[in-house]
Amino acid sequence: MRKSEYARAVADEFGDVYGRVLTRDVVLPALGNVSADDAIARGDDPRDVWLALCEAQDVPPARRHGAGLREPRR
Repeated sequence: MRKSEYARAVADEFGDVYGRVLTRDVVLPALGNVSADDAIARGDDPRDVWLALCEAQDVPPARRHGAGLREPRR
């Protein structure tokens, strides 16, 4: 997962404004008790950050995988 796909997944799942609040303020135990923004800034894999955020926010597993990908071109 690229950073752009991560950002798209966050916006799609949580909305633009609330997604930014979550990534800034929610502490993710799976990543050592840092926020998603801090984890991305320190170089963590965006996929790991996405999955940790999903776990912390109880996103159903069916909506975690494949998130952030654009619709295929026709």
